[in-house]
Amino acid sequence: MDIVQYLNGKRILIWGYGREGKSTESFLTTYCSSALIEVYEGDRAGIDEEKYDVIIKSPGIPMLEYNPKYTSQTELFLSQFRNQVVGVTGTKGKSTTSTMLYHVLSACSGKKTLLLGNIGKPCLDYYGEMSEDTIAVFELSCHQLFHTKVSPHVAVLLNIFEEHLDYYKTMDRYVASKHAIAKYQEADDFLYCGSGVDLSGVEAKAKRTVIAPVTEKKYELKILGEQNQYNAEFVYRIATEVFGCEPEGVKAALSEVGNLPHRLEFIGEKDGVRYYDDSIATIPEAVICAVAAIDRVQTVIIGGMDRGIDYSVLEQFIKDNEQYTYIFMYDTGKRIYGALEPRKNYFLVEDLEAAVKTAKGATAAGMACVMSPAAPSYGVFKNFEERGEKFKEYVMG
Repeated sequence: MDIVQYLNGKRILIWGYGREGKSTESFLTTYCSSALIEVYEGDRAGIDEEKYDVIIKSPGIPMLEYNPKYTSQTELFLSQFRNQVVGVTGTKGKSTTSTMLYHVLSACSGKKTLLLGNIGKPCLDYYGEMSEDTIAVFELSCHQLFHTKVSPHVAVLLNIFEEHLDYYKTMDRYVASKHAIAKYQEADDFLYCGSGVDLSGVEAKAKRTVIAPVTEKKYELKILGEQNQYNAEFVYRIATEVFGCEPEGVKAALSEVGNLPHRLEFIGEKDGVRYYDDSIATIPEAVICAVAAIDRVQTVIIGGMDRGIDYSVLEQFIKDNEQYTYIFMYDTGKRIYGALEPRKNYFLVEDLEAAVKTAKGATAAGMACVMSPAAPSYGVFKNFEERGEKFKEYVMG
């Protein structure tokens, strides 16, 4: 579908005027000059749906039922360019895997490659850069996928853990949002999924490849974390099997990729203590991976917004690993602390600034401290990036 032709002359409402809403307005005014465009930021109850032919919704606005009048940047982009898209999703690891894949395909495929979506600029910002042989590596969040009725030519589903229940209300809805990346694929498409992913109810016709956890050090990586051997396996398989890249070239390109900001990022050393920012960590499993990835961890800072997910796996990890000092903050920190028997290596503090102050007193020179919150930043910080920057400021300031 030619989306410019589809949208031209339509009465269009942009619902939501954040980064993606503004991008949508820019796209429409640039390419669809005859469209009638309005912007709205209120509740759905205030929308007169009969006035519009198309309503383009921003992904962060909750809407749990399907209505064909509503679409999104993601659905529009995929409607025209799906055959050139590698879509990457998963509860954790999608940004790192997307970055790895972008770097490898840029270096090895011989084609122009773009990195877009949840990791960077909105997809329609790249409309003018899409030629017939361009590859688009598209990081897709659950919110971007939930109302999308088109799947990419190459779909990557890394994993699914309990997350975003404040938005979806049930785990089934959240899982369904992730399944959308593969649900509408055809027989000549490719689906790469993790061995632990349940695809019950997804009748995708695509060629399906299951990736098992990588237990050995198969790839030489700069990036920290054993989980990135697993992410690299996805990249290697897709680059060699779908795009015909040379295996040695792929391995060499993978070895060049470093840690992304706020993802096990080393932010500096202070008084002999190494500090790591893992602000992206919003689920319990991410904390466990962070502690395993960093050499000589002594102190772990945990806590943020409580959106009702199960923390029992993290609570058990803490009980089983008393060699670490744990500093708990905000609502989830209070909740986890309250579920544990008091110990001298547990500290409950009010906020991030107090957590860093406590960590400085509790971490010995030669050891490391990691902030891996296991919870979102909302309610205190604008996003996980701001939380990470504040952490660095408190540590280094």
